[in-house]
Amino acid sequence: MAESKAEEGRKGITARKSENFSEWYTQVIEKTEFVDYTPVSGGLAFRPDGYFVWETVQRATDALFKKAGILNVYFPMLIPEHLLEKEKEHVRGFAPEVAWVTHAGKSKLEERLAVRPTSETIMYESFAKWIRSWRDLPLRTNQWNSVIRWEFKHPTPLLRSREFMWNEGHTVFATREEAEAERDQILGIYEKVLKEYMALPGIAGRKTDSEKFAGAEASYSIEHLIPDGWAIQGPDFHSDGQNFSKAFGIEFINKEGKKEFAYQNTFALTTRELGVMIAVHGDDRGLVIPPRVARIQAVIVPIYTGENRELVLRAAKSLAETLSRSVRVHLDDRDAYSPGWKFHNWELMGVPLRMEIGERDIKAERVVAVRRDTLEKREVKLKDVAEGVGAILDEIHENLYRRAKRFMEENTHEVKTYAELKKVVEGRSGGIAQAGWCGSAECEAKAKEETGAKITNMPFDAQGRARGRKCVVCGASAKFIANFARSY
Repeated sequence: MAESKAEEGRKGITARKSENFSEWYTQVIEKTEFVDYTPVSGGLAFRPDGYFVWETVQRATDALFKKAGILNVYFPMLIPEHLLEKEKEHVRGFAPEVAWVTHAGKSKLEERLAVRPTSETIMYESFAKWIRSWRDLPLRTNQWNSVIRWEFKHPTPLLRSREFMWNEGHTVFATREEAEAERDQILGIYEKVLKEYMALPGIAGRKTDSEKFAGAEASYSIEHLIPDGWAIQGPDFHSDGQNFSKAFGIEFINKEGKKEFAYQNTFALTTRELGVMIAVHGDDRGLVIPPRVARIQAVIVPIYTGENRELVLRAAKSLAETLSRSVRVHLDDRDAYSPGWKFHNWELMGVPLRMEIGERDIKAERVVAVRRDTLEKREVKLKDVAEGVGAILDEIHENLYRRAKRFMEENTHEVKTYAELKKVVEGRSGGIAQAGWCGSAECEAKAKEETGAKITNMPFDAQGRARGRKCVVCGASAKFIANFARSY
């Protein structure tokens, strides 16, 4: 008898993360109830567990934005072609990625409409109307939406999707100094959310000119390192200067009564972080979801026989009621599956904590708690269960962050020669090669062409070490410390 798709999916992960990361990641996506493929290439369906993570990240980020004085707006997803072309560098950067609407029914549109790859052009047409005086500034807005970018051939679920959800912040200031001061605030918000909710570390720094956002003066990013040794860009921030304000006529009368163009920033965090979370924390058993973003933080699995079923289920329901006051808890009281099957299934799904309770546990007034991150078992007294579970969930979060940070640090290698750089980035385990760089586009391009590694960013915390260093490519005096890595 053929197995159902559901039963096939519950067989678990057969690939080893350390041996074949790509196959492991594919199996995790296919066999867990986190996201699902759809008939649209590069477009995913977010199932409840996956969407809950995004909702939690969204709420946390949004609250910090509002506290900082950034307010939400919303603009149309269709952008007239003439608007997209107003800022030439911007449109050149996005032209290969744009999906176009050309017809309404059988009627051809007079002007093509771009499906939003990003919203600068349509938003700034309005900003030019809203801003007249220095009294209208700063204007600090954000919108939560989805965008479509169609430029690549082989999408990777979450890590490189054609449609993804994100925040896009758009802010306008009267002076360059005010605009530039926002950078550290926004990157700080992103770092806080990544650390405190997703247990993800990152490396903050400036992007090179060749890697900056189309239309920006300077771009900054938080970069992650994936267990396959490749880097991937996380949240970013772009200092746009007056490039867009000049293109869209965003002018204001300053305090001296003179007209001048405004200064602008843009910034974003995307659902790519969910893919990073899966890749960094998951293991050979499946997902490992950090407790603060998990839809189910603790699952209760009652262990009973036909004789003591009612006794154990009453105790399990009482335990669930107690925990529900402080924890997102689920009682798995399905009779159709054995406790062992349930253990395996909830491990595959990545639930942070499993609570086992049987007749012997009831008599001993305890429950057995099993951590998903370490599979460690711990007995918790029923009278202390709420406090005990809360403490264990915090321990899991801290351990996941500590483990991820240690991996990133152990695989970031300071190198001084081109041969050392190649050895790191071309090696089986990959990683980040941190090296001196003269700042020339030629050296950057040569390294990328010959090794496949690009400069992910120039980390803020390493620039003090540039003095006295040599460019790892050409040997000239280094102006920067740069991180080289193969990157998604």
